[in-house]
This record gives sequence, structure tokens and C-alpha cells, in this order.
Amino acid sequence: MTGSNSIYRSRQIKSGIALTLCTGATGLGLIFLVWILWTTLVNGLLALSLKLVTEMTPPPGEDGGLANAFAGSLMMVVLAVIIGTPIGILAGTYLAEFSRGKKIGAVIRFMNDILLSAPSIIIGLFVYELVVRQTGHFSGYAGGIALAFIFLPVVVRTTDEMLRLVPDVMREAALSLGIPRWKVTVAVLYRAASAGILTGILLAVARISGETAPLLFTALNNQYWSTDMSEPMANIPVVIFQYAMSPYDEWHVLAWAGAFVMTAIVLLLSVGSRAILNRKGGK
Repeated sequence: MTGSNSIYRSRQIKSGIALTLCTGATGLGLIFLVWILWTTLVNGLLALSLKLVTEMTPPPGEDGGLANAFAGSLMMVVLAVIIGTPIGILAGTYLAEFSRGKKIGAVIRFMNDILLSAPSIIIGLFVYELVVRQTGHFSGYAGGIALAFIFLPVVVRTTDEMLRLVPDVMREAALSLGIPRWKVTVAVLYRAASAGILTGILLAVARISGETAPLLFTALNNQYWSTDMSEPMANIPVVIFQYAMSPYDEWHVLAWAGAFVMTAIVLLLSVGSRAILNRKGGK
């Protein structure tokens, strides 16, 4: 009994030490997170004005807005969603429904995980060589393609996981009625997993919205209003980077305003995706 008590106390001590270290690490991370959010909130709110969405990015030392940068970011994100959503859903469907027990499914999942964790600057360099070098100039299309490469693996992973969570009894019941496999996937499985797939898409949009490195190598920037995606295009992440590094106070104000808006958008997308998933799960 004495030996058992000493082992139990030793485990309790180790558990307490581990819990203390984890709690301390979590608290330290939360302190820095709150500090960053508070700094962005205070400086960003002071910089908000109507000119932010009605005027173009200004030349050095002058006041202006970020209308062209917001429009450019929106167009490239939409292009990435258009490219990545159907490919991601179809690839995730193949992994979940048609590669069960096959080695190729494990290989594709492994490659998708590598792409999921790949540094965005590497993806930017890849698209630079693939598109920018071949066309001879930066462009909004190249930026959208770079964002699509970041967007795609998130959707693939989410679709795969959500479809695998659908009970097999639903597949068996539909197949027993003589319904073709593809129709079971479209009419039954997609409907059951729709909330999870939509959540993955929204989280992927939140992730690519603030990516800077790939756009530096692909879309670059444009001081003027432009909807021609075959030319260099303004975007919020690159504008924030350039304006924050500049010596001009007017640009610093716009950088804080852009950072606040992007933080708010990402927060809303994250909260919205969580709300959709919780609402579906509660039914």
C-alpha cells in the first residue's frame, strides 16, 4: 500500500506540474493575443473614416483611403474561392468516399497536409515562377492563383473530415434503394455535411484574407483604381506592410485602419463559421 501511495503521489505531482506549465503557457499566449488585439483596436478605431472606402491610396505624405486596396483584395479572394472551392470539395469527396482502404488516399492526404502547412512565401515563389515569370509581369490573376493554393488544402481537409463523420448507415440506406453512388453523395452526404463544409470554406477565406507574402511575389501593388486583373493590383495586406514600414504619419494611420478592418473581417468569418457549425450540430 505504501508503494502504491507513493506512485499515486508522484503521478499527482507530475500532473500538477504539467497542468501548471500548460496553464502558464496558455495565459502567456492570451496576454500577447489580447495585447495585439487591443493595440489594433485602439489605433484602428482612431484611424477609421469615410475616406477609407471612398478614396484611393495616396502618394507619400498625403491623406487618402484604401478603396482600391479593398477592391483588389476582394477580387483576388473571390477568384481564389472560385478556383479552390469546387476542386477542394471534389478532392475531399474522392478521399472520403472513393479511396477508402486504398494507398493512394493516404498518399493524397499526406501531400495535402504538406501543402496545408507549407509557408505561404514558398507558395508565392512557386506561383511567381509559374505565372509571373511566364507572363512577364505581376497581376491580380497571379495573386488569386497563389491564394487558391493556400485555400485549397483547407477545403480538401474539411470536406474529407466532414464526409467521413456522416454515419455509414445513411450511405447503406440510400444505396439499398438502388440510388446511384454519385446521387447518394450529392443528395444525401453533401446535405448532411453541408454545415461543416461551409465552415471550412469560411475558415479558408479567413486564412487567405490576410496573406501578404504570396501577394508580394504575384499581385505586388497598384496606387490607382484598377479592376483589370491582368495587371498589378492593390491589396490590403501589401498596403499595410508598405505603409507601416514607411516614414510618413499619414500612411501609418491608414495602415492601422487597414489592419483593424482586416482583423474585424477575419474575426467575423471565424465567429460566423463557428456559429453555423454549432447551429447545425444543435439540431
